[in-house]
Amino acid sequence: MSPPRKLHIKSYGCQMNVYDAQRMVDALAPEGFVETANVDDADLVILNTCHIREKASEKVYSELGRLRVARDEAAGQGRRMQIAVAGCVAQAEGEEIIRRAPVVDVVVGPQSYHNLPHLLAKAEQHGRALETEFPIEDKFGVLPQPAPDAIRARGISAFVTVQEGCDKFCTFCVVPYTRGAEMSRPVAAIVEDVKRLAENGVREITLIGQNVNAYHGDGPDGRAWSLGRLVRRLAEIPGIVRLRYSTSHPNDVDEDLLAAHRDLPALMPFVHLPVQSGSDRILAAMNRKHTADDYRRVIDRFRSASAAIAFSSDFIVGFPGETERDFSATLALVAQIGYAGAYSFKYSPRPGTPAADMPEMVPAAVMDERLERLQQLIDQQQSAFNKAAIGRTVEVLFERAGRKPGQIVGRTAYLQPTHVMAPDSIIGQVLPVRVDSLERYSLLGELASATSRPADAMAATGA
Repeated sequence: MSPPRKLHIKSYGCQMNVYDAQRMVDALAPEGFVETANVDDADLVILNTCHIREKASEKVYSELGRLRVARDEAAGQGRRMQIAVAGCVAQAEGEEIIRRAPVVDVVVGPQSYHNLPHLLAKAEQHGRALETEFPIEDKFGVLPQPAPDAIRARGISAFVTVQEGCDKFCTFCVVPYTRGAEMSRPVAAIVEDVKRLAENGVREITLIGQNVNAYHGDGPDGRAWSLGRLVRRLAEIPGIVRLRYSTSHPNDVDEDLLAAHRDLPALMPFVHLPVQSGSDRILAAMNRKHTADDYRRVIDRFRSASAAIAFSSDFIVGFPGETERDFSATLALVAQIGYAGAYSFKYSPRPGTPAADMPEMVPAAVMDERLERLQQLIDQQQSAFNKAAIGRTVEVLFERAGRKPGQIVGRTAYLQPTHVMAPDSIIGQVLPVRVDSLERYSLLGELASATSRPADAMAATGA
């Protein structure tokens, strides 16, 4: 038997890329590849790229420069190291990568990574391989299923892609160009994926998509199912104790989803609902297709469905033309909603998007100052949200051993890391924890008695 070949994947960006990286491992396992954390030992290195952040392509080329050195060292040892660039930068700049980076053997877009074995073989034969088209076949129908050992090694929480692509065309976003139009997977395929994960120890599923609540997959009854209806079906699968979803668009929140939050204990009361700005003028320039008041009303609908729901969001500071008045509207929205956490970034133009050609760029110093003010407000809200847990009993799903001997780490319904001293036999269980204190963003506490009644730790905070 040939010795296994070693595979190293470095992923950037979103949850979708984390999931895609795992599926690349699954696709390459039948070819004899096993994962390694050490890039210098690898026979194949894949950079799974993201095009959302600033200077994404420059970071890729910088990393390729370092990999060229590693590749030369491997050659000196008599080993052949192949290098592939995958993901959204590959999709957007495939030909340019081929031109600028001779060290790269394969460039493959996010809709084509199921073809990695073929592309690697093609590169071996012809020198290089490029595939960045949107293929007709569904990659999920082609990808091999993960082995049971691989599922168990990845832990008790798992991502499952249910939807890809986006039809919203926000002016700052590259997703419609790199991931394509909205596509939803059939209900039956998702159910089978989740059953397989549950049978191998997974207890928490996060359903992911670029616009996940636009899900409209074909159901077993021949009709398109909504995300809320899908979640109800998945909640019936034995072993699954928690369900989440990300990322949502405010315009696609429907009554099915709200009813699922009202009715299903397994659907966690923590919703990531990006708004990007509190200014109607900027929202229009972003082509978000909703106003700040529209967003507020969606928040109110969630809270009417369940008082325990808390929110996180995304914000862009310094979008072209943003004035101090526009930014003040964002601060006012944040102050009114009250977030358990949020992601905030300075605007940076993505080549090929409409916003990249907009005039009235906000000076960098102004963006820096506004971002600092926004993050201070968000940090204050997150701190208050976490402090509200002290003295309460919260339910925690325990995931893994902690850094300290005897310490086990889990997460609350609101994704707050929680540390207790306990045996590792509790991993995979949801248990009540009495919270005693905070350490940065983590909760510290002790296991409560089995007869304790876990409180909705945040229901009374107004968060």
